[in-house]
Amino acid sequence: MIRRDWNHASIILWGVRINESRDDHDFYVRTNTLAHGLDPTGPTGDIRYFQESEFLEDVFTMNDFGFPLKPPNHPRYLNTEFVGHTYPSKTIDQVERLTEHAMRHARIHDQLASNPQYAGGIGWCAFDYNTHADFGSGDRICYHGVTDIFREPKPAAGFYKSQCDPAEEIVLEPAFHWARGDESIGFTKAVVFSNCDHLKFFVADKPVAEVGPDIAEFAHLRYAPFVAELGRAVSNWGDLRIEGYIQGKLVILKTLSGRGIDQKFTLLPDDTTLNADGADTTHVVLRVTDEFGAIRPFANDSITFQLSGPAVIIGDNPFALIGGTGAIWIRAMEQPGTVKLTATHPYLGSRQLQFEIALAAPEIA
Repeated sequence: MIRRDWNHASIILWGVRINESRDDHDFYVRTNTLAHGLDPTGPTGDIRYFQESEFLEDVFTMNDFGFPLKPPNHPRYLNTEFVGHTYPSKTIDQVERLTEHAMRHARIHDQLASNPQYAGGIGWCAFDYNTHADFGSGDRICYHGVTDIFREPKPAAGFYKSQCDPAEEIVLEPAFHWARGDESIGFTKAVVFSNCDHLKFFVADKPVAEVGPDIAEFAHLRYAPFVAELGRAVSNWGDLRIEGYIQGKLVILKTLSGRGIDQKFTLLPDDTTLNADGADTTHVVLRVTDEFGAIRPFANDSITFQLSGPAVIIGDNPFALIGGTGAIWIRAMEQPGTVKLTATHPYLGSRQLQFEIALAAPEIA
């Protein structure tokens, strides 16, 4: 693996221990030496779960799923896993759990940013994934990701998205569903991830709150979450509009419907051109949304597909939505041509996509 991938852009260090294993001095001296010999430019680390471990590598890498995190005990200290199995979340979970899942990621990164001795942190993990019967939620899936198994974002993904510079993208991502009674005590706090410097909230076109980033709790984040108290405001129910401002200028707004009705069915392909090599594949997202494009989290309708042309569907047909969304993949065959995909929702109608399958370049002998 080191010989093959030493120059790969995503490699930041080599793990030279068996995952979360106890110390074995002689063996791990050999694996560390071997990695340095194969790639003198690549630092080494590993995956520990106890800080008392012997430090043989270049970076002391440590899984820490607690909060607050343990303080660094070495000058080169990297947190290699956090949150994960200690707080799994599903897209169909109650809104309080989804919001708390997102806030746990934010709290960890705030602590990581508070001390330069942390080299950073690697959250577990990006995507929900298939697993075995002895782990996960009883359905052979680990719901540890900030996106679901189809790569659709949970609220926690909005936190990560919000940490970019506004010059790259202005972000405004609510960490909740707009529903009056989905919380155990009724709607209270609106948590929003944004790289704006001020937010205004309106319910049924009436102003109900103005807030800045919560720097009291998140003093070290570049862009802290926003928390607006809306408990009293929801007595006059309606659409929620959130406006984002930077230096006093309105730069983004998002509206969530108060009607509680599934309004739109959409298909979102990653690509519409594929190569006719029998392997080229693209991801097609299915979503049921309100009239403003926000996913309806409890839509579970069954979508049926028809496909014509030189390609095949990878995924269920029909496909039952999970949390208002899901995805299939379209794989090209080895013949060029035009592919048409028709997806039909039981009452929101049909949508169609067209893909061009281009002649693949000949393989190099």
